[in-house]
Amino acid sequence: MDITRLRTLRELARCGTMAATAETLHLTPSAVSQQVAQLEREADVALIERRGRGVILTPAGERLVGHVERILMVLDEARSELAQLRGEIAGELRVAAFPSIAVAVVAETVRALRAAYPRLEVVVVELEPQESLGALAAWQIDVAVIDDLAVELNEKHENYAQIPLTQDLLHVLLPTDHPLAARDGLTIADLRDEAWALDSTSSSFGEFITNLCRRSGYAPRINAHCAGFEMVAAMVASGNSISVVSGLRLVHPLHGVTAVRLLPGIQRGVFLAYRKGERDHPAVNVFLDEAVYTADRVLGQPQSTV
Repeated sequence: MDITRLRTLRELARCGTMAATAETLHLTPSAVSQQVAQLEREADVALIERRGRGVILTPAGERLVGHVERILMVLDEARSELAQLRGEIAGELRVAAFPSIAVAVVAETVRALRAAYPRLEVVVVELEPQESLGALAAWQIDVAVIDDLAVELNEKHENYAQIPLTQDLLHVLLPTDHPLAARDGLTIADLRDEAWALDSTSSSFGEFITNLCRRSGYAPRINAHCAGFEMVAAMVASGNSISVVSGLRLVHPLHGVTAVRLLPGIQRGVFLAYRKGERDHPAVNVFLDEAVYTADRVLGQPQSTV
């Protein structure tokens, strides 16, 4: 059986529709359907059943996907062993990260690895945490940087493992001359009458902040739906808005704004996730080590070691 078709079936089982599978694998729905049909001919058994717009696996399909999980893990282990035998850290390593951690830690990690291992090409993809785990499961990336606000972490997940990278405290971002900017700390309730700028590209973070406001008895009055943090910072600096932001955004200087601690303190954990079969892959290992070291050095927090 062809490994590409087996991976397609596995992804179809995860996504539930031909369209979603096609989008994840960068194929057309027709190509996904053809690959599954060919796999059914090879196996001489029906593997899926169509249900409305989606599909479900037959008992045979479920059994086969279980085998595929183990096959892919063995392939990861084989790739790791061959990389170790080569005795050189080289090739391509794909990393997915959400913007604030990419700016604060990942970019500097890549710089250090380029200097230490000239033949290692680290490719960074900007993805939200839930998307990163999907890409990790689909073998599109090798390491995912995720957080526990957006993703419900499962330490006993059978396919991937995670290690802690850092802890991130949320802050209120205010214009420097705002009356509340002199306070040592602010609650969400203190911001009831303010106009908000929120980064709409980070749906999970935006939803989390909106829900914080609702639990304090109000819906935030949003006057800027921003496609990135640069616009959020500009709206705040100009005096038009306030926002709640990741502490990771404060690593580099911001002009015209003041950051005040959010009370009570809200902390999110940031983690590195990787497929269990690649724990000993040299390129994965050096990235994990360097990312933890860089987070410790840049963010000034004690980090767990790999």
